[in-house]
Amino acid sequence: MLRGFDSFRHELAERLRARGAVQSQRWPEFEHRLDAELERLTGLLFELYGDRPDFAYWVENLVYGAFEAFENRPAWLRKRDRTFLPENGWYLAQDVVGAVCYVDRWAGTFRGIGERIPYLKELGVKYLHLMPFFKSPEAENDGGYAVSSYRETAPALGSMADLAALARLLAEEGIALVADFVFNHTSDEHEWALAAKSGSADYRDFYLTFSDFREPEEYSRTLRDIFPESRRGSFTWNEEMQRWVWTTFHSYQWDLNYRNPAVFNAMAGEMLALANRGVAVLRLDAVAFIRKEKGTACENLPQAHTIIRAFQSVARLACPSLLFKSEAIVHPDYIARYIDLHECQLSYNPLLMAELWEAAATKEVRLLAYSMKKRHHLPPGCAWVNYLRCHDDIGWTFADEDAAALGIRGFDHRQFLNRFYLGEFPGSFARGLKFQYNPLTHDMRICGTAASLAGIERDMGRDPGKDRETALRRFLLLYGIVFAAGGLPLIYLGDELGMENDPDWDRDPAHAGDSRWVHRPLFQKALFEERHDPSTVTGRIFARFRRMIQIRAAHAVFAVQDVQVIESGHPSVLMFRKVSEDASLAVLGNFGEQAAGVSPDAWHSLFEAMAAPEAVDLLSDRVFVPEQAPELLPCELLWLSVPRGGHPQ
Repeated sequence: MLRGFDSFRHELAERLRARGAVQSQRWPEFEHRLDAELERLTGLLFELYGDRPDFAYWVENLVYGAFEAFENRPAWLRKRDRTFLPENGWYLAQDVVGAVCYVDRWAGTFRGIGERIPYLKELGVKYLHLMPFFKSPEAENDGGYAVSSYRETAPALGSMADLAALARLLAEEGIALVADFVFNHTSDEHEWALAAKSGSADYRDFYLTFSDFREPEEYSRTLRDIFPESRRGSFTWNEEMQRWVWTTFHSYQWDLNYRNPAVFNAMAGEMLALANRGVAVLRLDAVAFIRKEKGTACENLPQAHTIIRAFQSVARLACPSLLFKSEAIVHPDYIARYIDLHECQLSYNPLLMAELWEAAATKEVRLLAYSMKKRHHLPPGCAWVNYLRCHDDIGWTFADEDAAALGIRGFDHRQFLNRFYLGEFPGSFARGLKFQYNPLTHDMRICGTAASLAGIERDMGRDPGKDRETALRRFLLLYGIVFAAGGLPLIYLGDELGMENDPDWDRDPAHAGDSRWVHRPLFQKALFEERHDPSTVTGRIFARFRRMIQIRAAHAVFAVQDVQVIESGHPSVLMFRKVSEDASLAVLGNFGEQAAGVSPDAWHSLFEAMAAPEAVDLLSDRVFVPEQAPELLPCELLWLSVPRGGHPQ
């Protein structure tokens, strides 16, 4: 392919000329990008479709589609493209804090989101992820992840024009809009699926379908069940087509067939249309599952990376400021492989999330510290999206080999964690619910808001034995690590108010079979209105969130991605350090329910490393000296700062 690339490029240029592209006034800018990107894009596509005799036809259509999207891109977005390339790294800045919500549950409509921009700015949010807002089936839609149209929104939220207006309004206020790119599957009500069911062979080939169960049976030998409480297996019989359909998640979510270049081109078109609405970051849903091969788990295959990189290459032609964020809840080794400036610049950090909850349950930080030391580093220009809770369940995604290195049996430890967060283990502070229990493997995941899992209980009458002060410190400790660890911190909106589990989550029949709705509560006006009252749990949490975000924004050291984990000398105390050109930051957190100190040796070595005679805790303004190691209260957090030169400000 490479030997013939010059002639291929020349032929492509002639075909684009014949289609009138070069007559555009904006062609020189697009041509400049094409010159830089075409060889990479063509090479990636050749890996996927190079054995097809019509390969050049599909490349031509893809490039021309990218040009049309570029032509139709609003002027304000073209301006953003020239300034905010992925290499710009705006998302690495210390003042970038993210938030995520469902539009309907948090603000009702897109216009409602716009009306709450002052609140987002009060909190310090500069990155807003709106959960799936696309048209989807009314009955079952997996929380919006069964998309019936990528070009239409759920009518109750507003129109695509409303979304575009919101995107621009957010951008004018310094907030980047984040949306989901659900590209592994569509709903069975999508027009492509409807055409397939109506007999179109072309659209049937958009999906993975089979006339009998022989091939599905071969594939099934190496597949796992994703939602075992809902259904068994990964295939669904469709009466209208008289065929089996690959449905990894739910029976109404049909997996797309990326062996077909028409699927890639069509989904590239959907991606570019969404970008042209003003979306700055795409969360790539279910990245691990997009390619299938017999004899494998059909997860994390090499071609999945090729597909994502090809999408990124297309974006660099039409909308180069568009960023990708991977959603891969898989083994940590596989998560890291999706993270690259030319693949996904951002990635959820499910390992940090799971191990923060693990440390809170065990009151020991050894697994958390071990993983941070081993797995936190990323390629330059890339960042973790660190979070404590999201719309989804908690899966215990630590690596069994990491646990084994510390003498921990992975299976047994997960069983303990499940019992603990269900409130079944003696001494548990949590009020969680189980999700997708598999009786064959005894695997399950946990649901609940961050506040309820951390033990915050406003109605002490329900459990008067709880220690509210420790619960509050625990909750803020967990989020304090999220804010301080290298990466972009993400708040699940409601957490900043300490929102607890929704007691009525299952009253809606559409939600009753999915316990994740317990931690997707509706916006609570009463909590919102008491956020400035320091006598309330809400007011105390909100004030601490704002203070942590403001401190983070004021100190460049928080933008440093890498962390240096330090042995604290106490099993309950996590200690790590970050160093910038002009400051050092040491983070200490006691995950135990008893006071705990740092060993004198660890304390002295910390000050030696920072070359400092003293340090100031940014959270409390207390001054610490090397001669006296501190004793941390149960679940206490310290952010110790020393500017370069060794003297606190």
